[in-house]
Amino acid sequence: MFDHVGIVFRDLSTAGAFYRAALAPLGVKMMEDHTQADGTGWLVFSTGAPESPFFVVAAGKPTFWTEDHESARSPAHIAFKAPSRGAVDAFHSAGLAAGARNNGDPGVRRGRYYCAYLIDPDGNNIEAGVYADA
Repeated sequence: MFDHVGIVFRDLSTAGAFYRAALAPLGVKMMEDHTQADGTGWLVFSTGAPESPFFVVAAGKPTFWTEDHESARSPAHIAFKAPSRGAVDAFHSAGLAAGARNNGDPGVRRGRYYCAYLIDPDGNNIEAGVYADA
């Protein structure tokens, strides 16, 4: 799992629905919704992991961003650590059902790395994978 990632979205509502569906099988849930009045903003997702140097977990939700933060301006490639091959398969299926495009079916790559790739509604390459033989 990563610590934190920022991604640009054209439509925060569509992006939120996609990420909630695709990341649920990986144990990742939306913790904060910072949608602004004009529809822009950012979403914070987390596994609820212990505190990190960047997030302070308070009352079960991470908090980091201040009013001064802005989104970046380019597409991203993000690889999420999955707990199992089944979670990778579920990530791929849920993401496709939520509007993503297929960018690589679930399968073994680089030896024992089982992963799948999606292109989210904003063109970002989203991956879920697990290093496992089973």
